[in-house]
Order: sequence, then C-alpha cells, then structure tokens
Amino acid sequence: MSWFDRFRAPAKPVPPPAPERLEIPLFPLKSVLFPGGMLALKVFEKRYLDMTADCMRREAPFGVCLIASGQEVGEPAVPHRVGTLAHVVSWDMEELGILQLGVRGGRRFRLLATRSEADGLLRAEVELLPEDAAVAVPAAQRGLVPLLEKVASDIGPDRMPLPHAWNDAAWVGYRLTEVMPVQLLAKQKLLELDDAVSRLEILFKYLAQRGLVK
Repeated sequence: MSWFDRFRAPAKPVPPPAPERLEIPLFPLKSVLFPGGMLALKVFEKRYLDMTADCMRREAPFGVCLIASGQEVGEPAVPHRVGTLAHVVSWDMEELGILQLGVRGGRRFRLLATRSEADGLLRAEVELLPEDAAVAVPAAQRGLVPLLEKVASDIGPDRMPLPHAWNDAAWVGYRLTEVMPVQLLAKQKLLELDDAVSRLEILFKYLAQRGLVK
C-alpha cells in the first residue's frame, strides 16, 4: 500500500438502483399471467376496449392481476397486489364490439396505489419487481423438465411459444405453474415468489406426491 493509499478517503458504497415505477391501467381477471406466458382475452366492456386501443396506440403494456374480490365485469374488482405486465401480441375483431386479444407476460410488478376512473377502469402506480436471474434447474428438480417437455409438445407453440428455456429455473417454474390444474390462489402465491428454485422445489414436491415426477 502506498503512502497516498493510506490517507485517501475510503470509497463510498454505491447504493442499489431505485426500483422502476410506472403508472398503468389494470385488467383484473380470474386468471394469473406469468412472465413469458401467453393469455387469450375476450374484451367487450367499453372501458377495456378503450384501454386496449390506447395501449396499442402507445405500444404500452397494461397490468393483469388476479381478482382478490369482485368480478371481471361491472364494478371495479379488488386485485391482488402482485401482477404481471401484459404486452399485446395479436388481436382480432371478427364480431363488432368483441376484441380477441393475445397478450404475453412481461415483468412482474407490485401495486403501490390504485384509483378508479369514472368508467370503472382501475389505474395503478406500480413498482417493477427485479427480473429473474439466470439460474439453472438444480439436479434435484431435473425430473420436472421431461414432464414439461411433454406438456409443451401436447399444447403446442401457440400456448407455450418459443424459445423454450429448458435449463432456466424461472422459465421452467413459470411454465409448469401456468398449466398446473391447481387453484388460482396457489398460482398467485407461486407468481409472488422471488426465488425461482424455491418455486421449483414446491412444484416438484407437489408432483412427486402424485407420482408424476421422481
């Protein structure tokens, strides 16, 4: 260590970047959208037709949240606090006033505040959750991959689009969770998990108890 190094001030730690915040419209549903997943929507209420048209014009996402209480139509529903950005990838209107949408899941987010507009559309300030780190599927849960490969072959690329990331723990966990025949609240809890490996451990235990993996 040089004489200068002995007396210079220690470097200040670099604070982590502040979470990114957005203001987005919400579409509360009795469905859970996962990052990278596909969801087909039938849109017919004026508030959501207007919302979709605006998002498509601006090439901006809206938020999909599982309904905690309430219904998809009528009065604004109360959403769960964690949801997923929805990006429109396809649309069609074969019947006037009914829009068929295909959306793909983007980043997860947490609701910070919501407000209801005059037409009942919910808008929210959200905090984007960190993107999933690239973590390989652990050896202990590798048995999930052949099962998912079979599911992907059965349902086709429209429902599980390419590319398929068979060794990515987050991708495998999301894809398995979205096709599992379990209660929506269970899917919501798995969406909320920040640890991809923990999600795989839960899925593996559930499927192993039913003799589907080993």
